Amino acid sequence: MTPVSTEEFKDAIRLAWDRSASGWNSHTPAIHRWLAAATAAMMDVARITEGMQVIDIAAGAGDQTLDIARRVGADGHVLATDISETILQFSKDNAQRAGLLQVETRVSDAEDLKVQPAGFDAAVCRLGLMFCPDPVQALRQMHRALKPGGHAAVLVFSEPQHNPLITILMATVLTHAGLGPRDPFQPGSLLSLGKPGLLEAHFRQAGFTAVTTSRIPAPFQLASARAYLDFVRTSASPIMQILGHLDPAAQEAAGAAKQERLDVFQTPEGWEGPNELLLAGGSKPAD
Repeated sequence: MTPVSTEEFKDAIRLAWDRSASGWNSHTPAIHRWLAAATAAMMDVARITEGMQVIDIAAGAGDQTLDIARRVGADGHVLATDISETILQFSKDNAQRAGLLQVETRVSDAEDLKVQPAGFDAAVCRLGLMFCPDPVQALRQMHRALKPGGHAAVLVFSEPQHNPLITILMATVLTHAGLGPRDPFQPGSLLSLGKPGLLEAHFRQAGFTAVTTSRIPAPFQLASARAYLDFVRTSASPIMQILGHLDPAAQEAAGAAKQERLDVFQTPEGWEGPNELLLAGGSKPAD
Protein backbone atom coordinates (compact mmCIF):
# COMPACT_ATOMS: atom_id res chain seq x y z
CA MET A 1 0.00 0.00 0.00
CA THR A 2 1.35 3.43 -0.95
CA PRO A 3 2.01 5.57 2.14
CA VAL A 4 -0.34 8.52 2.51
CA SER A 5 1.16 11.90 3.35
CA THR A 6 -0.17 13.96 6.24
CA GLU A 7 -1.69 16.49 3.85
CA GLU A 8 -3.36 13.74 1.80
CA PHE A 9 -4.78 12.26 4.99
CA LYS A 10 -6.15 15.63 6.09
CA ASP A 11 -7.62 16.27 2.67
CA ALA A 12 -9.41 12.92 2.86
CA ILE A 13 -10.74 13.71 6.35
CA ARG A 14 -11.92 17.15 5.20
CA LEU A 15 -13.70 15.69 2.18
CA ALA A 16 -15.30 12.93 4.23
CA TRP A 17 -16.74 15.42 6.72
CA ASP A 18 -17.85 17.70 3.90
CA ARG A 19 -19.88 14.76 2.57
CA SER A 20 -21.21 13.72 5.98
CA ALA A 21 -21.96 17.21 7.26
CA SER A 22 -25.64 17.33 6.38
CA GLY A 23 -26.31 13.86 7.77
CA TRP A 24 -24.46 14.59 11.01
CA ASN A 25 -26.36 17.83 11.48
CA SER A 26 -29.70 16.15 10.78
CA HIS A 27 -29.03 13.69 13.61
CA THR A 28 -28.26 16.45 16.12
CA PRO A 29 -31.10 15.50 18.53
CA ALA A 30 -29.83 11.90 18.81
CA ILE A 31 -26.21 13.03 19.08
CA HIS A 32 -27.14 15.51 21.81
CA ARG A 33 -28.87 12.77 23.83
CA TRP A 34 -25.89 10.48 23.30
CA LEU A 35 -23.24 12.98 24.43
CA ALA A 36 -25.08 15.40 26.76
CA ALA A 37 -23.65 14.03 30.01
CA ALA A 38 -20.14 13.70 28.56
CA THR A 39 -20.29 17.24 27.16
CA ALA A 40 -21.33 18.67 30.53
CA ALA A 41 -18.47 16.80 32.19
CA MET A 42 -16.04 18.13 29.57
CA MET A 43 -17.14 21.70 30.26
CA ASP A 44 -16.72 21.12 33.99
CA VAL A 45 -13.17 19.78 33.55
CA ALA A 46 -12.34 22.83 31.40
CA ARG A 47 -13.86 24.94 34.21
CA ILE A 48 -16.02 26.90 31.79
CA THR A 49 -18.08 29.58 33.49
CA GLU A 50 -19.96 32.74 32.60
CA GLY A 51 -18.06 35.43 30.72
CA MET A 52 -15.22 33.18 29.51
CA GLN A 53 -13.45 33.13 26.15
CA VAL A 54 -13.52 29.51 24.90
CA ILE A 55 -12.15 27.79 21.80
CA ASP A 56 -14.04 24.70 20.62
CA ILE A 57 -11.76 22.70 18.32
CA ALA A 58 -13.11 20.26 15.70
CA ALA A 59 -16.53 21.65 16.57
CA GLY A 60 -18.39 20.01 13.71
CA ALA A 61 -22.04 21.07 13.44
CA GLY A 62 -21.77 22.75 16.82
CA ASP A 63 -24.08 20.79 19.13
CA GLN A 64 -21.60 21.19 21.99
CA THR A 65 -20.73 24.72 20.83
CA LEU A 66 -24.25 25.84 21.68
CA ASP A 67 -24.00 24.26 25.14
CA ILE A 68 -20.73 26.10 25.74
CA ALA A 69 -22.21 29.38 24.49
CA ARG A 70 -25.14 29.09 26.86
CA ARG A 71 -22.78 28.44 29.75
CA VAL A 72 -20.52 31.44 29.04
CA GLY A 73 -23.55 33.66 28.42
CA ALA A 74 -23.86 36.86 26.43
CA ASP A 75 -20.73 38.33 28.00
CA GLY A 76 -18.62 35.36 26.93
CA HIS A 77 -17.33 34.28 23.52
CA VAL A 78 -16.92 30.92 21.78
CA LEU A 79 -14.72 30.39 18.74
CA ALA A 80 -15.74 27.16 16.96
CA THR A 81 -13.14 25.75 14.56
CA ASP A 82 -13.14 22.81 12.18
CA ILE A 83 -11.17 21.59 9.20
CA SER A 84 -14.39 21.22 7.18
CA GLU A 85 -15.96 24.48 6.06
CA THR A 86 -19.14 22.62 5.10
CA ILE A 87 -19.86 21.19 8.54
CA LEU A 88 -18.78 24.41 10.25
CA GLN A 89 -21.41 26.33 8.30
CA PHE A 90 -24.04 24.25 10.11
CA SER A 91 -22.49 25.34 13.40
CA LYS A 92 -22.75 28.97 12.37
CA ASP A 93 -26.33 28.58 11.17
CA ASN A 94 -27.40 26.68 14.29
CA ALA A 95 -25.92 29.35 16.58
CA GLN A 96 -27.65 32.13 14.66
CA ARG A 97 -31.00 30.33 14.82
CA ALA A 98 -30.53 29.90 18.58
CA GLY A 99 -29.79 33.62 18.95
CA LEU A 100 -26.32 32.91 20.36
CA LEU A 101 -24.43 35.91 19.01
CA GLN A 102 -21.40 35.08 21.17
CA VAL A 103 -20.46 32.25 18.77
CA GLU A 104 -17.87 32.83 16.04
CA THR A 105 -16.75 30.19 13.52
CA ARG A 106 -13.42 29.83 11.73
CA VAL A 107 -12.15 27.13 9.38
CA SER A 108 -8.93 25.91 10.95
CA ASP A 109 -6.72 22.82 11.19
CA ALA A 110 -6.50 21.64 14.82
CA GLU A 111 -2.74 21.23 14.39
CA ASP A 112 -2.36 24.81 13.12
CA LEU A 113 -5.06 26.94 14.76
CA LYS A 114 -3.78 30.34 13.64
CA VAL A 115 -5.19 32.14 16.68
CA GLN A 116 -3.50 34.68 18.88
CA PRO A 117 -1.55 33.05 21.71
CA ALA A 118 -2.93 33.26 25.24
CA GLY A 119 -6.32 34.45 24.06
CA PHE A 120 -8.66 31.91 25.68
CA ASP A 121 -9.67 30.90 29.19
CA ALA A 122 -10.58 27.36 28.14
CA ALA A 123 -10.12 25.00 25.20
CA VAL A 124 -12.15 21.89 24.41
CA CYS A 125 -12.28 19.22 21.73
CA ARG A 126 -15.14 16.68 21.67
CA LEU A 127 -14.45 13.51 19.65
CA GLY A 128 -12.05 15.23 17.29
CA LEU A 129 -8.52 14.85 18.63
CA MET A 130 -8.31 11.18 17.62
CA PHE A 131 -8.54 12.17 13.93
CA CYS A 132 -5.39 14.30 14.15
CA PRO A 133 -2.32 12.64 12.59
CA ASP A 134 -0.25 14.40 15.29
CA PRO A 135 -2.42 14.75 18.41
CA VAL A 136 0.47 16.11 20.48
CA GLN A 137 0.81 19.01 18.04
CA ALA A 138 -2.94 19.66 18.31
CA LEU A 139 -2.64 19.71 22.11
CA ARG A 140 0.32 22.07 21.85
CA GLN A 141 -1.88 24.37 19.80
CA MET A 142 -4.54 24.24 22.52
CA HIS A 143 -1.86 24.98 25.12
CA ARG A 144 -0.58 27.95 23.08
CA ALA A 145 -4.12 29.33 22.69
CA LEU A 146 -4.76 29.32 26.43
CA LYS A 147 -4.07 32.10 28.87
CA PRO A 148 -1.73 31.17 31.74
CA GLY A 149 -3.83 29.25 34.24
CA GLY A 150 -6.35 28.23 31.55
CA HIS A 151 -7.78 24.72 31.25
CA ALA A 152 -8.24 22.25 28.41
CA ALA A 153 -10.47 19.18 28.14
CA VAL A 154 -10.95 16.58 25.41
CA LEU A 155 -13.20 13.59 24.84
CA VAL A 156 -12.10 10.56 22.81
CA PHE A 157 -13.14 6.91 22.56
CA SER A 158 -11.48 4.48 24.99
CA GLU A 159 -10.21 0.95 24.24
CA PRO A 160 -11.75 -1.33 21.59
CA GLN A 161 -13.25 -3.74 24.13
CA HIS A 162 -15.33 -0.92 25.60
CA ASN A 163 -16.55 0.30 22.20
CA PRO A 164 -18.05 -2.76 20.50
CA LEU A 165 -20.14 -0.68 18.10
CA ILE A 166 -16.99 0.66 16.46
CA THR A 167 -15.19 -2.68 16.43
CA ILE A 168 -18.22 -4.50 14.97
CA LEU A 169 -18.71 -1.92 12.24
CA MET A 170 -15.05 -1.73 11.28
CA ALA A 171 -14.48 -5.51 11.32
CA THR A 172 -17.59 -6.18 9.23
CA VAL A 173 -16.80 -3.52 6.65
CA LEU A 174 -13.16 -4.57 6.35
CA THR A 175 -14.18 -8.22 5.87
CA HIS A 176 -16.58 -7.35 3.05
CA ALA A 177 -13.95 -5.09 1.51
CA GLY A 178 -11.53 -8.01 1.45
CA LEU A 179 -9.17 -6.23 3.81
CA GLY A 180 -7.40 -7.62 6.83
CA PRO A 181 -7.73 -6.37 10.42
CA ARG A 182 -6.30 -2.96 11.22
CA ASP A 183 -4.44 -1.79 14.27
CA PRO A 184 -7.25 -0.15 16.29
CA PHE A 185 -4.76 2.34 17.69
CA GLN A 186 -3.36 3.52 14.34
CA PRO A 187 -2.99 7.31 14.21
CA GLY A 188 -6.00 9.21 12.94
CA SER A 189 -8.48 6.41 13.60
CA LEU A 190 -11.56 6.40 15.84
CA LEU A 191 -9.83 4.49 18.66
CA SER A 192 -6.33 5.89 18.16
CA LEU A 193 -6.14 7.54 21.61
CA GLY A 194 -7.81 4.79 23.61
CA LYS A 195 -4.63 2.97 24.64
CA PRO A 196 -4.31 3.26 28.45
CA GLY A 197 -1.99 6.09 29.49
CA LEU A 198 -1.49 7.46 25.98
CA LEU A 199 -3.76 10.50 26.23
CA GLU A 200 -2.31 11.55 29.59
CA ALA A 201 1.21 11.24 28.17
CA HIS A 202 0.25 13.39 25.19
CA PHE A 203 -1.17 16.09 27.48
CA ARG A 204 2.04 16.21 29.52
CA GLN A 205 4.21 16.21 26.40
CA ALA A 206 2.23 19.23 25.16
CA GLY A 207 3.08 21.13 28.34
CA PHE A 208 -0.05 20.63 30.48
CA THR A 209 0.10 20.06 34.21
CA ALA A 210 -2.42 18.68 36.71
CA VAL A 211 -3.51 16.18 34.05
CA THR A 212 -6.56 14.05 34.89
CA THR A 213 -8.48 11.34 33.07
CA SER A 214 -11.78 9.59 33.68
CA ARG A 215 -14.04 7.13 31.90
CA ILE A 216 -17.57 8.04 30.88
CA PRO A 217 -20.13 5.48 29.68
CA ALA A 218 -21.93 6.90 26.64
CA PRO A 219 -24.48 4.41 25.29
CA PHE A 220 -26.17 5.33 22.02
CA GLN A 221 -29.92 4.92 22.40
CA LEU A 222 -32.19 4.61 19.37
CA ALA A 223 -35.27 2.63 18.38
CA SER A 224 -33.37 -0.15 16.62
CA ALA A 225 -30.08 -1.31 15.14
CA ARG A 226 -31.47 -0.30 11.74
CA ALA A 227 -31.86 3.29 13.00
CA TYR A 228 -28.26 3.26 14.22
CA LEU A 229 -27.04 1.98 10.86
CA ASP A 230 -28.95 4.80 9.18
CA PHE A 231 -27.05 7.22 11.41
CA VAL A 232 -23.77 5.58 10.43
CA ARG A 233 -24.66 5.53 6.73
CA THR A 234 -25.38 9.25 6.61
CA SER A 235 -23.10 10.63 9.30
CA ALA A 236 -20.13 8.49 10.28
CA SER A 237 -17.51 9.51 7.77
CA PRO A 238 -14.68 7.16 8.95
CA ILE A 239 -16.89 4.12 8.27
CA MET A 240 -18.25 5.57 5.04
CA GLN A 241 -14.74 6.12 3.69
CA ILE A 242 -14.31 2.33 3.58
CA LEU A 243 -17.88 1.53 2.49
CA GLY A 244 -17.52 3.89 -0.44
CA HIS A 245 -15.03 1.50 -2.04
CA LEU A 246 -17.50 -1.43 -2.05
CA ASP A 247 -19.78 -2.29 -4.96
CA PRO A 248 -23.55 -2.18 -4.26
CA ALA A 249 -23.82 -5.94 -3.65
CA ALA A 250 -20.96 -5.88 -1.16
CA GLN A 251 -22.43 -2.84 0.59
CA GLU A 252 -25.78 -4.62 0.93
CA ALA A 253 -24.13 -7.76 2.30
CA ALA A 254 -22.08 -5.71 4.74
CA GLY A 255 -25.20 -3.89 5.90
CA ALA A 256 -27.06 -7.13 6.58
CA ALA A 257 -24.10 -8.54 8.49
CA LYS A 258 -23.74 -5.39 10.58
CA GLN A 259 -27.41 -5.34 11.51
CA GLU A 260 -27.34 -8.99 12.54
CA ARG A 261 -24.42 -8.36 14.88
CA LEU A 262 -25.83 -5.10 16.24
CA ASP A 263 -29.28 -6.57 16.93
CA VAL A 264 -27.82 -8.16 20.09
CA PHE A 265 -28.08 -4.74 21.75
CA GLN A 266 -31.85 -4.59 21.36
CA THR A 267 -33.71 -4.36 24.69
CA PRO A 268 -37.43 -4.33 25.52
CA GLU A 269 -37.16 -0.54 25.90
CA GLY A 270 -35.27 0.01 22.62
CA TRP A 271 -31.81 -0.37 21.17
CA GLU A 272 -28.82 0.63 23.33
CA GLY A 273 -25.33 0.33 21.91
CA PRO A 274 -22.41 0.56 24.36
CA ASN A 275 -19.68 3.18 24.03
CA GLU A 276 -17.09 4.42 26.49
CA LEU A 277 -15.28 7.73 26.32
CA LEU A 278 -12.11 9.02 27.94
CA LEU A 279 -12.25 12.53 29.34
CA ALA A 280 -8.85 14.12 29.81
CA GLY A 281 -8.03 17.55 31.12
CA GLY A 282 -5.06 19.66 32.05
CA SER A 283 -3.95 23.17 32.99
CA LYS A 284 -1.54 25.62 31.44
CA PRO A 285 0.76 26.71 34.23
CA ALA A 286 0.16 30.23 35.50
CA ASP A 287 2.98 32.72 35.03
